Amino acid sequence: MTTKPQVCRAIEPDLVASAMGEAGAAATERVEGHVARCAPCRGDWVRYRAIDSVARALPRAEPPSETARAALGSRLADLRRRLVTYAIVASPLGQILIARSEEGVAAIEYLGDATTARASRLARTPGVELEEDGAEIERLQRELLDYLGGRRTRLDWRLDLRLASSDFHRAVLQATASVPYGAVTSYARIATGIGRPAAVRAVAQALRWNPVPIVVPCHRIVGASGSLTGYAGSKLTLKQRLLSVEGVSTQRAAHDFRVARDRMYARDLDDTEYCVPTCGSLARKTLARLTLFSSREGAESAGLAPCTSCRPDLHPLPR
Repeated sequence: MTTKPQVCRAIEPDLVASAMGEAGAAATERVEGHVARCAPCRGDWVRYRAIDSVARALPRAEPPSETARAALGSRLADLRRRLVTYAIVASPLGQILIARSEEGVAAIEYLGDATTARASRLARTPGVELEEDGAEIERLQRELLDYLGGRRTRLDWRLDLRLASSDFHRAVLQATASVPYGAVTSYARIATGIGRPAAVRAVAQALRWNPVPIVVPCHRIVGASGSLTGYAGSKLTLKQRLLSVEGVSTQRAAHDFRVARDRMYARDLDDTEYCVPTCGSLARKTLARLTLFSSREGAESAGLAPCTSCRPDLHPLPR
């Protein structure tokens, strides 16, 4: 989850002044150059222009009082917050809706074969004004398709978690966002990590309604037994396909898929080393304690060193 880039924060005063026709020539030139390269700021500039048009259309019989100005400012801020632009992407996983507000990406939603926002949960969310704008979300579309095609391992998108239902929900999403690419852990491990070890079912339910799947990678969270369990409601095959993109091996079980633990490196609780899956007593432990990695490179990118007992660096698992 990333913050607004420094260059965007620095130019925002000139962006507002330019949108309201109050910027000097040099500031206007800087803004024009910036918005030509930056789709999020270009969207902000369009919204500021719309807000300014609303303000200019208001009656001007007499200067508004401080109270009226404050009320107007509050209403304009609310209008800006309500506006969410979206685009629908044709992907290997079906149609995917991506929606963003001025604060960041607010929703990623699997639509199946549907091609309009009317099929989305976001369209039925109170307090949201949807506006289609493919140009503003073009960069996000490209990056998502690169990720699904295995050409990209990170989606460093600024997020708007307005659709998270509670502080607990947000804590679960933040903990889930920290699980690295190509790794899996359990709902129980997430519950322990946020200080609520008894809340395993609540964690699973919170991730069932993850408003931004893929970028907050709930597909990397599985049952303590290694069973994939649910995903995005009932889209279990999508979870298996996303894990496959990241190199995580799975095998079909009776009614589910299961992580192939014998092909994954393991980290026990908060150890600083990673091991082959048969090291010591690891094979008898559940994923309530473990985080599994599909590759040595992934484990080492997470800051882990090879175990000095089983030496996974000298005895790597077969791919």
